[in-house]
Amino acid sequence: MATQTDSDAALRIASGRKAFVEPLRLGERLKEIRLSNHWTLEDVSQRTGLARSTLSKIENDQISPTFSAVQKLIGGLGIDLPQLLTPPKPQSHTLGRRDLTRVGEGQQHPTPTYEHELLSWQLAQKRMIPFKTIVRARSFDEFQEWVRHDGEEFLMVLDGDILLYTEFYEPLRLTHGDSIYFDSDMGHALVSVSESDAVVLSVCTRGENA
Repeated sequence: MATQTDSDAALRIASGRKAFVEPLRLGERLKEIRLSNHWTLEDVSQRTGLARSTLSKIENDQISPTFSAVQKLIGGLGIDLPQLLTPPKPQSHTLGRRDLTRVGEGQQHPTPTYEHELLSWQLAQKRMIPFKTIVRARSFDEFQEWVRHDGEEFLMVLDGDILLYTEFYEPLRLTHGDSIYFDSDMGHALVSVSESDAVVLSVCTRGENA
């Protein structure tokens, strides 16, 4: 049920006044709604017709949305004005999701340099992407270009030895049990340097536009 405060805010919006934006922290609330629905800025842009750059500036309180922009947000996101003005209530309980992957039952994605096994692949809308990789590459020359993707990555060597090549650092040797965390939009590549192909476990976060 809309409160008197919500009604007053709605009247200020309708009259074209912008003073409501700062005290109501509309940008922060828009971002909360977007993330709670697992939408990217591109998703919201397509739903509302507002440019990604405009949405980003609104979320970061760099600009105040016009009344027309507020109308597009409400209509495109399928929400009402009080929902936009009131932050989503925190979940009172866990979703309780889980996705078991038995040995060898991951989703296979072979490439010339890697043999990826995607883990927990049946669980949609994950915030992390776990996968196990057999590193087939034996030389950096086997890569036509740097591997890079949005987000961050945690990597642990499960078996064998690797050389981790990164765009801004000297090659780093990692052996069984070693781990590293890095920005995965930085160019990187793995090469096996042990007698047998190395095996690594990687967990990647989803990027802003994923």
